[in-house]
Amino acid sequence: MNADPSQQRPDRNLALELVRVTEAAALAAAPLVGKGDKEAADQAAVDGMRYMLHSVQMDGVVVIGEGEKDEAPMLYNGEQIGDGSPPQVDIAVDPLEGTTLAANGMPSALAVIALSARGTMFDPGPVVYMEKMAGAPEIADLLDLDRPLGETVRLVAQRKGSEVGDVMVVVLDRPRHEEGIAEIRDAGARVRLIPHGDVSAALLAVTERSPVDLLWGIGGTPEGVISAAAVKCVGGQLLGRLWPRDEGERTTAVEAGYDLGRVLDRDDLVSGNDVFFSATGITDGDVLEGVRYPHAGGATTESLVTRSRSGTIRRIRAIHDRAKLRAVGGESASRAGT
Repeated sequence: MNADPSQQRPDRNLALELVRVTEAAALAAAPLVGKGDKEAADQAAVDGMRYMLHSVQMDGVVVIGEGEKDEAPMLYNGEQIGDGSPPQVDIAVDPLEGTTLAANGMPSALAVIALSARGTMFDPGPVVYMEKMAGAPEIADLLDLDRPLGETVRLVAQRKGSEVGDVMVVVLDRPRHEEGIAEIRDAGARVRLIPHGDVSAALLAVTERSPVDLLWGIGGTPEGVISAAAVKCVGGQLLGRLWPRDEGERTTAVEAGYDLGRVLDRDDLVSGNDVFFSATGITDGDVLEGVRYPHAGGATTESLVTRSRSGTIRRIRAIHDRAKLRAVGGESASRAGT
């Protein structure tokens, strides 16, 4: 009798293999940083990541990817990746989180991937946005999507033994957040507005000695699942609630059986007990340093690599010989090696 795939946990530390995947995506995209072409940068990252993924010993299926097959030729939802050998796993990827950030040479563009046992990642279905809140372990029990934001930031300040004016909340700079931003500021707390980058913001909210205390806002549901995997590995909590953009999307979600009032925590979004996460910086940010070229023919990367079961968090700095990486990602990496 075959074992239930969802019970087949990965026995080795796949995170140490996944870091090669995010490094490849970052190295392929980096030559296009600041060149104003976000599609080309994204495609380069996808090519680099996809090329390396097939060398990883796993039977993976993309649950969170670039869209359905007819919309994205690479790393689409449902694509089989890895070499086909056990374990059977779900994969969530964002080869270039922050395409506009990379195109404009702005901070905090990342290449990210998360992995857990087959059948353990939340499928967001037709709803592409969710309201989110994330924080470090010491304030995890204070997170609440129904409590007024002003009250939450006051509770965070009290827990940390600080003034409310010391609390910093990271929020995507979008018109839909104007009311929430006003609540935070009226309570006396501060807001760090970011143009893009849900996953990097979630990491910032749960990282030790971070200038940010809390993440709040409405952002992508796929990024929410990836962020939940990262938070599950790093520590802390992330809450999410599906946020349909219009009545059509709401009706479709309800008919598909989604409970739009339900608040999902990190274990609802990624229910596996052995979760892996890797992120490599493409441009410099608060969490990770971007790809740099210290001398001709060389490149450096910094990655964050984690595993929930062990709780180990590794920061990996690597030096790469660009000439030897020409094959990674095909044509995009060839440009990187010239």
